[in-house]
Amino acid sequence: MNTFSLQAALLPPSAGWAWIAQGYALFRRQPLALIFWSTFTSFLINLGSAIPIIGQTVLVALTPLLTFLTLCACRTISQGQRMLPGLWLQPLKTPGVTRALLRLGFVYLGCMMLAALASVLPFLSSLVAAIGTGAQPDYEALADAMTRPFIVFGLFYVLLSALFWHAPALMGWHGLPLRRALFYSMVACWRNKWAIALYASSWAALFFGLHSLLDALLAAGASATALAWATLILDILITALLYCTFYPIYDTIFQSRTADSA
Repeated sequence: MNTFSLQAALLPPSAGWAWIAQGYALFRRQPLALIFWSTFTSFLINLGSAIPIIGQTVLVALTPLLTFLTLCACRTISQGQRMLPGLWLQPLKTPGVTRALLRLGFVYLGCMMLAALASVLPFLSSLVAAIGTGAQPDYEALADAMTRPFIVFGLFYVLLSALFWHAPALMGWHGLPLRRALFYSMVACWRNKWAIALYASSWAALFFGLHSLLDALLAAGASATALAWATLILDILITALLYCTFYPIYDTIFQSRTADSA
């Protein structure tokens, strides 16, 4: 059993960059395994998007479970072990873990649905007016009407991300009940909000910077097919690197406060 302290570490803002550097170092240890996982999750996302409503719903509900598997893989790699195929699902064999993570996933799904509903309802009349009664809606008016709901949902999403960010690890590794895991996750994110802000903005700058470069190359006359493949490869690599940073975030915030006796 793990002994868990209630207090998360308070890190300086520069930790946001340190997490990315540590994630890159982790990626270099076993890049093929992590690229495989990034490709697999991208396939799941595309599959979920191809199945209206049901696919997206299942995907959101499975997010905590997939996050936990990512963390477990990164922890295994950080300990110097090779990620063999049989190790990917091994964490789910621990009694009670799968059930706890699925329960967390359904709570996450419910919160996301409530957030979407709360974001749309105040602006429902303007959205209906933008859609209109004609055969073809006014797409420019519709895009303008959707701006405020998207902003409101974005604020809800930030809150929910903090609430659920560390919950899979806290429930899967430490056996915390759902409410306590959500509470500790929120506290940990709040205590390290500036480091997380730097971390998130750095990833956003990298992502949009690379895609802006590819758009500029397309405008300059580069092959659209070659750039499409380059975009796909870059997205897979960036996603793999992003996944590798999840474990350093947990490790630096909680690991120094956690004594493993299992």
